[in-house]
Amino acid sequence: MEPLDHRTGAVVLGLRPEDFPDGMAISNESVTLTTHTGTHMDAPLHYGPFSGGEPAKSIDQVPIEWCIGPGVRLDVRHVPPGDEITVEHLADALDAAGRALQPGDIVLLWTGADGLWGTEDYLTTFPGLGGKGTAYLVEQGVRVIGIDAWGMDRPMAAMVEEYRRTGDNSCLWPAHVYGRTREYLQLEKLANLGSLPGATGFTVCCFPVAVAGAGAGWSRVVALTEEVR
Repeated sequence: MEPLDHRTGAVVLGLRPEDFPDGMAISNESVTLTTHTGTHMDAPLHYGPFSGGEPAKSIDQVPIEWCIGPGVRLDVRHVPPGDEITVEHLADALDAAGRALQPGDIVLLWTGADGLWGTEDYLTTFPGLGGKGTAYLVEQGVRVIGIDAWGMDRPMAAMVEEYRRTGDNSCLWPAHVYGRTREYLQLEKLANLGSLPGATGFTVCCFPVAVAGAGAGWSRVVALTEEVR
């Protein structure tokens, strides 16, 4: 980040600091970062140029109504780091949540990986959603899937190792690649899922910054509970 302080801000505006009340103008900052930095939403365009045979939506084309809905937190903290979150894991977590999925639900995968934030392990120590698990959720009407880990798929090293060992490229980013079949949105690098009141009973708001033509946009993801509504 390159800050522009309150005094320098006056010069940029063609004035002097002394021209402003208290001898200070207004500040500014210049930031350079990728659209996948920090908590963000992946749009279908990130997965490939087409989704379901149609041009894939960029983040500014995502319908805003997709970005708010009932939240369903699925507890998959028992899945070991590096392993795939399977359909069975998801079905068991739904049973424990005591609620069937409904179209428009926003599913949040609770791995506990956000506890590693700020360490090197955060980049490599988490389970990831598989392609079949992604299909299982999306085909029940889920448009948005979030995870409290660095990425939605398994860690990169685990996927690449399997590919090099087997030659099967279906193990490379399968959750992302599924988005070429049916469009859906990912929320990556969430945090504080353990602070939610339960598996259900809250509304998720995840409006992304609509970066024109981009495959992702930064998002401030919040949960609205009965207490704050």
